[in-house]
Amino acid sequence: MDIANITDIQAIEAAAERIAGHVVRTPTVASPGLTDLLGAPVTTKLELLQRTGSFKARGATAKLLSLSEAERAAGVVAVSGGNHGIALAVMSGALDVKATVVMPRAAPARAARIAEAAGATVRLTEDMEGAFALMSRLEAEGLTLVHPYDDPVVVAAQGTVGLELAEDADELTDVLVSIGGGGLIAGVAAALRARRPGVRIWGVETEGAQAMSEALAAGGPVPVALSSVVSTLSAPSVCELTYEHVSALVTEVLVVSDAEAVRGTLDLAEHAKVWAEPAAGCLLPAARRVLERVGDGARLGLVVCGGNASPWDVMSWADRFGLR
Repeated sequence: MDIANITDIQAIEAAAERIAGHVVRTPTVASPGLTDLLGAPVTTKLELLQRTGSFKARGATAKLLSLSEAERAAGVVAVSGGNHGIALAVMSGALDVKATVVMPRAAPARAARIAEAAGATVRLTEDMEGAFALMSRLEAEGLTLVHPYDDPVVVAAQGTVGLELAEDADELTDVLVSIGGGGLIAGVAAALRARRPGVRIWGVETEGAQAMSEALAAGGPVPVALSSVVSTLSAPSVCELTYEHVSALVTEVLVVSDAEAVRGTLDLAEHAKVWAEPAAGCLLPAARRVLERVGDGARLGLVVCGGNASPWDVMSWADRFGLR
């Protein structure tokens, strides 16, 4: 493990200055409803209220603002299970950069529609592995890559979520963060380690999208088979950059089922009064496990990463898993 690759707080602070005025400083609020549900104080960081509906706007904006004129002129390309594509499309449109977004057909149709409406070219592939392969080909043809997580600029910008949480939250003992490719938890963990060094950080994945868990078991990034319905967490592998952050800074990565994640989405709507996606809903079953592990005195922080799931998608999953 190369600790030199761990994002430092200065990079995160610089990212915060770079993206200020382009993105929202999202609310950090106590949740009485979740506190009652879980039996411990809960604070939520509401990234689903971010521009484009998820934290991804932070990393996409920071990367776009870092590009040279030649890189901007070439146009940008990204692969996405939904949220990164929406963010890149919308922020590229705002910054007058031509964008191409590659998505698997399993990604939410709504995400493709939003990306196209923002002016991006959307390319669909059969699966996520094919999406990453097409992204690589388009990069080789001259487009500028904006990777969803394998980029220090993107990780530092996602770390601004943790910076704001550290500044705005009351005392916390444990913070839970969803993991897809690992960019969000890498940045948040780096920020919290610098600003709240006593806080434990827990990652959460869904079964069938366990890229970080399998990397930790293998001692480094490995390809994984994807089967989760949670497309926004479905990375075919993590990268060395995010793996190093998690292995150095995160207490443990927990894995929950798709059904639990969808149930968590419904619980967030009912008890926290927010409409999140299953990539955030997975935090609630994981929070129960954390409370069992750490015992009394826990004060939880939940990074509610995004809200880009339609009611129809969530209801369909609820029916599929027998939750209604």
